[in-house]
Amino acid sequence: MENVKENRYGEARQAGYQEGIRYGGCQAVLERIPPVIRPKVDLRVLYVPQGFDAIDEGVEAALRELTRECVVASAEMMLQETERLRPDLVLVMNSLHVFPPDHAAQMERIREMGIRTAVWFVDDPYFTDDTIALALSYDLVFTHEVECVPLYRSLGVRSVHHLPLAANPHQFRPVPARPEYRYDICFIGNAFWNRVALFDRLSSFLQDKRVLIAGFHWDRLPRYELLSRFIRPGWVPVEETVRYYNASKIVLNIHRPTQAGQDNRNGRDTPGGSINPRTYEIAGCGAFQITDIRSDLASYYQPGYDIETFRDEVELEAKIRYYLEHEEERRQIAWRSLWTTTAVHTYSDRISRLLAAVAES
Repeated sequence: MENVKENRYGEARQAGYQEGIRYGGCQAVLERIPPVIRPKVDLRVLYVPQGFDAIDEGVEAALRELTRECVVASAEMMLQETERLRPDLVLVMNSLHVFPPDHAAQMERIREMGIRTAVWFVDDPYFTDDTIALALSYDLVFTHEVECVPLYRSLGVRSVHHLPLAANPHQFRPVPARPEYRYDICFIGNAFWNRVALFDRLSSFLQDKRVLIAGFHWDRLPRYELLSRFIRPGWVPVEETVRYYNASKIVLNIHRPTQAGQDNRNGRDTPGGSINPRTYEIAGCGAFQITDIRSDLASYYQPGYDIETFRDEVELEAKIRYYLEHEEERRQIAWRSLWTTTAVHTYSDRISRLLAAVAES
């Protein structure tokens, strides 16, 4: 019994020591990133969020920083608030899911007032069956998906811009790791079919590891009984997600499928080339990430330097084995990803680019 207690104490002490190095290194990285001063734009902006806290809060903060005034209105009150405030620009996040059925008609009424309108589609290409019917209702269309730019231009939208997603450094940031959030391998996301297939193939390999799989619909797994003890069903709040990312040795990132019928509304089979918000958010926590590959990934991160990648379960299994045994390499890559993200992939950068496009159009 005494030996067991000594071993546990030794393990806890070692974990605390390694965590001190990780977190201290993250703080050192942040202290060395030079501040960026961006010009303020003389605009009153009405921002209409969709309810993606991880995105909306970053966009709102950036708009308050970079414009004369930012007012937030719900989807239901968008038209009334526009009539009352007469902003220079109405910026809508995504225009899907929570917006009223007559949303397009409301946008036309706003444009008739002489007020400029813009939308940022951040679910592309997964809901293009819906967004292609909405895009022409706006003066400017921004999409995080590079493959959707020609799609919207082909519809006749005059001003279409690729605007990648980002991380909100006030949310996705390094925090001290608490023991209850420590895992060897962490994945937070819903059970889309490509993810189900990957974890099913990895099920035997994962058995002797400390694993977290969190999200909805993981009862789809064919070998659910093998992985059920790893699964936390349902939604994980942002602040808790940040704690899991910080405390886990390896955070997996698996993009959802784009093929029509794969839990999406992408009837044209528009491919996905751009990286998801999770890529930036994991990196913003100073966490070590292994992601599947999107064609545009190398425009934002350098595989093997500030991010790791995999092409199939064989390569993923090999890299998990390797990096679980090479803590210093994990830390170095994670610190570089934190630098890259905090320096250039924030919502302040993205909203500055959006406002510049508005000014030029």
